[in-house]
Formats: sequence, C-alpha cells, structure tokens
Amino acid sequence: MAKPLYPAPDARAALLRDAQRHKMTRSAHAYVRGSTEKFYEWLEASAGKVPQGPPVWICGDCHSGNLGPVASRRGQVAVQIRDLDQTVIGNPAHDLIRLGLSLATAARGSNLPGVTTALMTERMVEGYVAGLQGETLAPDEETTPKEVRRVLKQALRRRWKDLARERIDNPRPTIPLGKRFWPLSDAERATLTALAEEEGLRKLITSLQHRPDDAPIEVLDGAYWMKGCSSLGRLRYALLVGVGGEDGRQEPLLVDIKEATPAAAPAAPGAKMPADNAQRVVAGARALSPFLGRRMLAGKLGRRPVVIRELTPQDLKLDIEHLSRDEAVRAAHYLALVVGRAHARQMDPATKAAWGEDLARGHSKTLDAPFWLWSAIVELIQSHEAAYLDHCRRYALQAA
Repeated sequence: MAKPLYPAPDARAALLRDAQRHKMTRSAHAYVRGSTEKFYEWLEASAGKVPQGPPVWICGDCHSGNLGPVASRRGQVAVQIRDLDQTVIGNPAHDLIRLGLSLATAARGSNLPGVTTALMTERMVEGYVAGLQGETLAPDEETTPKEVRRVLKQALRRRWKDLARERIDNPRPTIPLGKRFWPLSDAERATLTALAEEEGLRKLITSLQHRPDDAPIEVLDGAYWMKGCSSLGRLRYALLVGVGGEDGRQEPLLVDIKEATPAAAPAAPGAKMPADNAQRVVAGARALSPFLGRRMLAGKLGRRPVVIRELTPQDLKLDIEHLSRDEAVRAAHYLALVVGRAHARQMDPATKAAWGEDLARGHSKTLDAPFWLWSAIVELIQSHEAAYLDHCRRYALQAA
C-alpha cells in the first residue's frame, strides 16, 4: 500500500485556506463562526449605534461554539468561554451582539420562526443581567438547555482514553498521521522538543491534577494539527507528552500549541494590555475563564508567540446547531448568563449596577430587550447571510 502524502511545511498554507473556505460553506452558522473580521467591519461602520460599556476583558469572538465545559487544574468542571484568541480589553456589548448573532443564525438553521429569535434576544439580556448580578450556573432541568446538561454529564465521565480517541483516534501514546495530523519537519521537531524542555512548560503540566512538582516530562510524539476554522492557517501543533509519576510510570497527556496573532476585536481607548499576543490571550483567559486560563502558558516558537495548554478529557464543545423553540430560548438565557458572569468578575458592584442599568434602557414597546441589540442582530443577519451566499458562490466557482 502506498504511503499517504503529506504537505511540506511551506505547502500547508494553501491547503489550510481551502479547508477553511470549505468549512464556512457548510451553513450560515458555520460562516458566522469563521468570519470574525466581517463582524468587526460591521461594528466599525455602525459607530454610535452600540452603547459603550465599561472596559473589561471580553472574548472578542463570543459565538456559541466558543463556550462549553472546561476543567480546572484540580478537576472541577464548569461551562466557561473556551476560546480566547480574540480577547481584548474592550466593550462588553460586543460579546453580547456576537452571541446574539450566533444564536439567531443557529435558530434560522433550525427552521425556527422569527418570533423565536425575538424571544431568544429577550432571554439573552435577562440571562446576561442575571450573570452580572451573580446568579449561579447550577444545571437544573428548568433553566439549563438539554444539550448543556448532556455535555456536562459527558464531561464528568470522561477519561484519557476518551480524549485520545476523540482527538487523536488512538488511546496508545502515539499520534496517528492522517487527515488532521501531519508529520513535523526535523526543524519543527527540534523546536518543539526544546520548548517542551523549558521549565515553564514543565511547571504548567505538573501543576495539574496533583502531579509531583519535580515530575520529569518527555515528548513522546508530535504533529502539525489541522484544527479549528477561523484559526486555520496559523501554526498549530499537538504534542504527546509523558509525565513521570511517583510509581515510575508515565502518564500520557496531550498539549495544544497554537500561534497567537493580533486580535480583530477593537480594544477600548487607552486599554493597557500585553504587547505580546500570547500573553494577551493568557491574560484575557485568566480574567474571563479562570479554569482554562490557569492551565495556559504564553511561549515562543522562534519569534512567533504561541499559547500552550494541556487538553483535558473534560474540555468539550457545545453543539447548538439544531434546536427546538424551547431549547433555543433556554440556550440564549444560559449562554448569556455564562458571559455575564465572565464580565462581572472584572467589575466592582457600582460598575455592574451602572452597566446593568444601561442595558435596561432603550426597550421598545414590542420587545423586552434593548432596541440597539435587536437592530444590530437583524442588520448582522442580513449582511452575513448575503456574504455567506456570495462565499458559497465563489467557492463553487473555484471548485468547478
């Protein structure tokens, strides 16, 4: 049998760009997830329509796929923001609008009527304000979407073999090369091995799951990782690392190394953030998603900043693609509650109260949600659906 051919490092970019374009043709919701820059182009053109909230760390790309269960260093599990590539100190209203666009697009993809989108917008604001006020995220059947309860239960049951089968399709300590994992060049392998030998990475790994502080680590395998959508085209590697335990056995774990690039999300005027993009991502993660942020490390591969984190079996993605009316409304409330809590961690009581009052203003007689939020979602759906269809046309012409 002929061996599969894999792209050389200098040929990866074209394949990754094509994979990204293809992923974005799958649905309007997939296009929204992969077109962060277009979202901020609309915001820039709509200056003055959106209220200016208190400057805090925001996700910057707050769509439903970027929220989900994550594990703490000690094994606790909670739904938090799970992708912080675009994080900046900015306007919290931007996260609300981005989440609203994502949920509204998912509702349209589920063939739900427009009235459901209106109800989702109302419940989203209620959930966000509840998050500002400190409401808990207890997964009860009355308020929590069925998909969230299912994924949380799944996360709590998962172990290393589940992560290995899902991410690398192999519970044994090797990374199988194929569609998602490509071989490293000699230079890449040497650079990644040197990174793994740095004390910062060893301390990060041994700080998790009660591992011995002086436990040795060893790189077992590595590969280039074709993963994500909006991040396709950046450097992305998977490292399989063995950690020595007190009994002399090695515990395998999977480390994700992702290039950090400049954020498309606009920062608040005068915001003081790390100039290094990897340090910016880690700082934002620790403010917004403490469970995830404390498992992340900023590093360098050559001159390129990278974010390093150990993947745990409990880190899962929510699939808010096909929803009933009731589940869509619950999802809007719950996910906005998660975002509200993430923003509220950074505000003092007076700031939270003032921002909550600002959000309460501007309700119309026919919609129990700020009119600026509703009009932003409507305009964004119009512009993104037109752009999605044009994207599909161009992709079809290229394929032909």
